[in-house]
Amino acid sequence: MKLMSWNVNGIRAIVKKGFPDLVQELGPDVLGLQETKAQDDQVREALFGMEGYELHSSSAIKKGYSGTAVLSKHDPLSVAAGIGVADLDQEGRVLRLEFPSFHFVTVYTPNSSSGLKRLPFRKEWDAAFLAYLNELDQDKPLVCCGDLNVAHSPLDLARPEANYNKTPGYTQDEIDGMTKLQEAGFVDSWRQAHPEEVKYSWWSYRGGAREKNVGWRLDYMLVSERALQHTSHAAIHNEVHGSDHCPVSLDWRP
Repeated sequence: MKLMSWNVNGIRAIVKKGFPDLVQELGPDVLGLQETKAQDDQVREALFGMEGYELHSSSAIKKGYSGTAVLSKHDPLSVAAGIGVADLDQEGRVLRLEFPSFHFVTVYTPNSSSGLKRLPFRKEWDAAFLAYLNELDQDKPLVCCGDLNVAHSPLDLARPEANYNKTPGYTQDEIDGMTKLQEAGFVDSWRQAHPEEVKYSWWSYRGGAREKNVGWRLDYMLVSERALQHTSHAAIHNEVHGSDHCPVSLDWRP
């Protein structure tokens, strides 16, 4: 199975840029989407006719904001939205599909926002999300994919010194949140396979950042340690356009 994640920055917008054809070319078996920016019925309408895929969606209460979805060629055993914390489950940020041999979680981690005004919410989220993943992993192996809104090391962004503790996604609190995920046994599959390589998954729309490759690696395929033996070929598809993020993927074999 090819597992993939993509922050589409608006499902209705990316459909107009050839999203269905791009998905057919990429060929994922399971595709987690973040930042759909649409209600569930709007997501269904936008993706109507996606041949071969079953759609699952989780939207925010606030219209046109956040939201996650999963397109899957395989029928899941169960589907669940949220992490089970009411105060944190208002924005459609987590969707889980259970398959026979693993859990597939897609997440759109909260951005700390300009001026870092949402950093306290982000820190609360990071702690609760780690507890959620730990509980799932006790049941069966886990793949967690999505826009985790953090560059974990200086290798993961083009200008680390200028952004450290100033810009959302590269504060010490956010870095520590990702470190705790990894210390709990959730492996950054791409970095493990490419320990020194510089490659990004998000670029600002401003100033020709993508053309200049002034980017950040914000999108991850995290794998619980006991799932590692089942995964391979972690990849960042930075040749794929349509969003300010590009897809990331890995292969799963039972």
